[in-house]
Amino acid sequence: MGFLGPEATIAEKLGLEKDNRSNFKAQFGNFATSVDGVFAAGDCRRGQSLVVWAITEGRQAAAAVDTYLSRNDPNAAGDITPSGAGLVQPVAA
Repeated sequence: MGFLGPEATIAEKLGLEKDNRSNFKAQFGNFATSVDGVFAAGDCRRGQSLVVWAITEGRQAAAAVDTYLSRNDPNAAGDITPSGAGLVQPVAA
């Protein structure tokens, strides 16, 4: 049957805005939805597409989530913090 769209129950419970194709509305580049702290990428944001697009958006969304959780200014590094920035650093043994 394939991908039929994002789960409607989740959108309703969280109050997420959806586009005219019933995908979650999220800003491209930082993948933030209309609900603070909720991000969307891949098929639930753009609709059914190639897996390489979902992988790419997933990586970019992960960077945006890292920025959000680190409470960095999202505009400081062109909307996306470089990979690894803001992550907890290992403690020497």
